[in-house]
Amino acid sequence: MKFRPCIDIHNGKVKQIVGGTLSDISSYARANFISEYAASYYAGIYKEFGLSGGHIILLNPSSSEYYESDCKQAFLALKEYSGGFQVGGGITDENADIFLEKGASHIIVTSFVFKDGQLSMKNLEKLVAKVGKDKLVLDLSCRIKDGEYYIVTDRWQKFTGIKLDKEILLSLSEYCDEFLVHAVDAEGKARGIETKLVRLLAECEKIPVTYAGGVGNFSHLELLKIEGKNRIDVTVGSALDIFGGSMSFEKVVSFCKD
Repeated sequence: MKFRPCIDIHNGKVKQIVGGTLSDISSYARANFISEYAASYYAGIYKEFGLSGGHIILLNPSSSEYYESDCKQAFLALKEYSGGFQVGGGITDENADIFLEKGASHIIVTSFVFKDGQLSMKNLEKLVAKVGKDKLVLDLSCRIKDGEYYIVTDRWQKFTGIKLDKEILLSLSEYCDEFLVHAVDAEGKARGIETKLVRLLAECEKIPVTYAGGVGNFSHLELLKIEGKNRIDVTVGSALDIFGGSMSFEKVVSFCKD
C-alpha cells in the first residue's frame, strides 16, 4: 500500500473539503481547511519525501471564474515537482496536453468520459489517442444509491447510470494506466473508510488503484491495508497535520512504507 499525496484546489486556494458539499452554485464547498500557502509549498514537501503518483484536483468547473486561478496553482505545483503529480478537473482531449506539457505525469478524467450519465467510448478513445493509455487515469469516484456504488460526475454532484463493479473495472482497465476512486460520501469526514468499496477495488489486479475517503486515524489505515489485500494505494487529506488534522504526515508516510 503506497501513500499517494494530494493537493485539492478550490476557488484558487489549496483546500480540504467535505466532498458531498461541493456545489457549482456560488462555487460553494464546506471546507475543513483553507491553506495560507500556495500549492507549490505542498509540492515541495512531497518532493522532499520522494512521494510520487499523487494527484492535483481542480475542484471548480472549467466554466468557473475561478478555473484559471485553480490552473495557476496547479502549474506552480508542477513547476516545483515536475513529474510528481497527476492532474484532474475540467480536462478533455482539447486541453489535456497543456497539463502534460506543464509537468503532469498523467491526466485524470471523469466527466468527459462519463458524459450525460453514460460511458462515452468516443470520448474515451479520443483521450487515449491524444495522450496514450499510459498517461491516462480514470477517476471512478462514486456514491451509494439503492445500496450500490454508482460513478458520479460534475464535481461529484451527478449520478451516472453506471454501477461500479468488477466488470466495469476490468473493462476500463484496458484504456488507462490507473484508477482513482474517491468514496464521496466519506470524503473529508475522517470517520472511517467505505469497507465494501475497498473490497470491491481489491478485486482489480490489472492496474493500480488509489482510494480516497474517510481515513481519520491509523486504525482506518490498517483496515484499508487488510480489506484492500495490500493492493490499494491510499490518499489521506483532511486528517493530516499539514492540512490541520491530527494525523502526523511523517508517520502516515512511514506506516504506508512499512
